[in-house]
Amino acid sequence: MAVRAYFATSPIAPRVAPFVVFVLLTAAQGWLGGTAVYWLYLVKTLVGAWLIWTVRPLVAEMRWAFSWPALLVGIGVFVIWVGVTGDFANQATLWHRLGLAQAPATPAPEWNPPAVFGSAAPLAWFFIAVRLIGSTLVVPPIEEAFYRSFLYRYLSRVDFLAVPLRQFSPLPFVVTALVFGLMHHEWLAGIVCGAAYQWLVLRRGDLGEAMTAHAVTNLLLGIWVVTRGAWQFW
Repeated sequence: MAVRAYFATSPIAPRVAPFVVFVLLTAAQGWLGGTAVYWLYLVKTLVGAWLIWTVRPLVAEMRWAFSWPALLVGIGVFVIWVGVTGDFANQATLWHRLGLAQAPATPAPEWNPPAVFGSAAPLAWFFIAVRLIGSTLVVPPIEEAFYRSFLYRYLSRVDFLAVPLRQFSPLPFVVTALVFGLMHHEWLAGIVCGAAYQWLVLRRGDLGEAMTAHAVTNLLLGIWVVTRGAWQFW
């Protein structure tokens, strides 16, 4: 296939291009109003899944791997992510006491499916399912391949494939965590999240563990959003 042949021309392309496409489609969602944003998210998820399928043979480390540390990190990051906003029982948290708490971003009206389509409308639950699937199964491989496989190692050495995934480099570790965090509304939790996922990769040189932890975090966060009506996290 022509696209896969293009990606095969450089080790950078299959790790960076899917992320760039995904970010551009995410930005495009903000240009639309009404229900169009939902359909674009569906398109973005399908495109993301296709890109993963396309580049997977070219990115050897993009393989899911389950482990108890990955599960625990995923759960821990979820607790931090929600706790940093004080959303647990709406009570003051350690983050508040330290003066580090963040208010969650104001939810965009279009990202409240029950309010837009009706709480019992099939379309509302369809797009909730699409969001859960996209954030759990599509986002982790794309983001982890970019941040942990490419960016972290590229900051260590331009010939990044020569850098083992388990090699610790202080500056790339900090910069990658900062960039990951600043790409999210809840930037403080995002920085902690990025550092935790990077630690998982460094632990055994296994990108798959970080993908699993990322998926667990996003799945739990999605369940929290739906069951609590905390649409600001989406």
